[in-house]
Order: sequence, then C-alpha cells, then structure tokens
Amino acid sequence: MKQLCKFSFSTLVYTFLYAPIIVLILYSFNNAKYTLNWQGFTLRWYQLLLHDNQLLRTVGHSFILASLATLIALGIGTLAAVSAYRYRYRGQTLIYTLIIILILAPDIMIGIGLLLFYNINHISLGFISLLLAHITFCIPFVMLTLNSRLQTLDYSVFEAAKDLGASEWTLLKKIALPLLSPALISAALLCFTLSFDDVIISYFVSGPSFQILPLKIYAMMRAGVAPEINALSTLLLIFTFIIVTTATLLQKRP
Repeated sequence: MKQLCKFSFSTLVYTFLYAPIIVLILYSFNNAKYTLNWQGFTLRWYQLLLHDNQLLRTVGHSFILASLATLIALGIGTLAAVSAYRYRYRGQTLIYTLIIILILAPDIMIGIGLLLFYNINHISLGFISLLLAHITFCIPFVMLTLNSRLQTLDYSVFEAAKDLGASEWTLLKKIALPLLSPALISAALLCFTLSFDDVIISYFVSGPSFQILPLKIYAMMRAGVAPEINALSTLLLIFTFIIVTTATLLQKRP
C-alpha cells in the first residue's frame, strides 16, 4: 500500500509537470489553425515553419546570443570562482552575498537597472546591449555552480602541484578544469537555457535591429496561439532533449 501511494504521488507530479508539454506536442500536428478541436493529423505547420525565413532568422539570433553569452559568462565565472577558491581576501563573503542577491533579485528590477545604465552611458539597444545583459545575469549562476563543486575538492592537490613547480596556468589547465568539468557542463547548460528563453530582461534592453525568439513568440501570442509556435516549441524540446542527453553521457565518461 505504501509503495502504491508513492507511485501514485509520483505519477500525479510528473503528469502535472509534463501534461502541458504533451498537449503542445499533440496540437503541433493538429490540422486546425483557429480551434482546439482535433481535426486530423498533419505536418503542415512544420512545413510552414521551415519556410518562415523571418522566424528562422529570429531563432538563429537567439542561438547566437545564447551561445556567446554562455561562453563569455563561463570564462569570466570560472576564473572568478577559481580565484575565490585559491586566494583568501577581505570582502569575499560580501562578494558572494551580492552574487546571491543578483540571482534572487526580480528580473524586472535588473532589466530597468540595465536600461538606465545603457541610457546614461549612451549604449544603443541591440545585439550588444542584449549580450551584455545576458552575460551579467549568467555569471552569478556560473560562480555558484562552480563554487559548490570547488568546496568538495581537496585543496592539498593544488598545494602539492604548486610544490612540484606547477604554474598558475598549469594548475588551472591540468587540475582545476578537469576536476570542474561536470560543473562546467551543468553551468553551460543552465546559462544557455536562461539566456535562450529570457523575456523580461530582454524586453527592456532589446532594440529593433536584433530580435530574439522569446520576444518574437510573445508578440505572436497576442494574436492567439499559432500552430507554428507549437511546432517550433516541439523542435526546441527535441533539441533540448538531445543536448541534455549528450551532456549526461559526457559527464559519465571517465
């Protein structure tokens, strides 16, 4: 009876989480544009999506932005986390407190603050403003993810390598990065996801010259849920599944 209750509870939780996604996938094959009634199976919406050059260009913009933001945030966050672990200095606790505050702060506050900063420094809204904003809110997640991993490492490994004549670059390349590889993969996936689907902050700092997918979908949703959006979401779900599966397999490699 106890096992049955656990199974039932788990089933309800997973159903609650994944039922909307399953409905979205099913209706991406529905042969109806303006009704939720099932009108038959079709691939028409996927064909229209592949011929919608403007929407595909917007998807490319989001991939480029998320990839660059992830790489830059990963580089900066890794150096910051390793430096904080290797060296002790005054104000270290304050710095991590500020990082946590930046994660917990409402997105709308960060978006307004970045917009004011850009206006004061005469930074035009577009690709650069979006890239800087996405790097800004990704770095704290990288630092906290890597810091959790660093706290489990044996610091004597670094001291032994230092005694054997290893330089700081060798310590980073030969010891720190290999030991941090699972956390780096997790941080990269987290940053890419946060950057790719961000709406609120991007809404404040985006310009007309560079449009990204979340804002494009938000604008399209005002006229109703188009079947092309369901098809695009299904393809993005498949892409996410492939990425997560690949990352899991890489983390299991010796």
